[in-house]
Amino acid sequence: MNLTDKQIRSYFKNIFGFRVRHVGLFRTALLHKSATEVSAIGNRENNERLEFLGDAVLGTIVADFLCHKYPSEPEGVLTQMRSKLVNRQRLSDLARKLGLHDITTTSGHIVSKTVPGNTFEAVVGAIYRDQGYKKTAHILIDHIFLIHLDIDAVFAENTDYKSSLLIWAQRHHHKLVFTHESEPDRERDLFRAYIDLDDQRISEAVGSSVKSAEQRASEIALAALEQ
Repeated sequence: MNLTDKQIRSYFKNIFGFRVRHVGLFRTALLHKSATEVSAIGNRENNERLEFLGDAVLGTIVADFLCHKYPSEPEGVLTQMRSKLVNRQRLSDLARKLGLHDITTTSGHIVSKTVPGNTFEAVVGAIYRDQGYKKTAHILIDHIFLIHLDIDAVFAENTDYKSSLLIWAQRHHHKLVFTHESEPDRERDLFRAYIDLDDQRISEAVGSSVKSAEQRASEIALAALEQ
């Protein structure tokens, strides 16, 4: 969806709470790689570079926020908390809630569920370049995360299914083996993870990364074991 400059400025003022300075940054942030444009000097333009930048900026801002909010928690707990806040599914759900998916420019039928989350990270990169670190942190924490997410509820979720499964296997003296293989997809590589318990396959699942595939397979395995 191609927005006018006025529409882009209005969206970010209403949803993110700030005035855009360089609208071109945000037009690029909303341009998926499937709709890559070639500039007058031959550069290929899409939101992948801003997504790379936004991923790093977002991780730093969330880490800083958690260190201040939970001053007594050890590093391992803070790492798990950060993962819960910035995992791709969470970001994709948040992006849909903010309407980012509806204003992202794509070409053709995009089936990837990660597009909204990728766009969110690209937008973070654009905000950082447009507003600087301090303002970006204020926008993300005060106008997005604290308003659109129940932070305490997110942290209460048990989403590390692999760790839970490993603890169960160790406690009950079972042998647990994780393996995986890649599966080509129309748009990107997918991964299929397998879990064997005492040399018997108990679950398998597909994900956009080895980690997500293993987590999904572990969730399935735990549900089966509970039954």
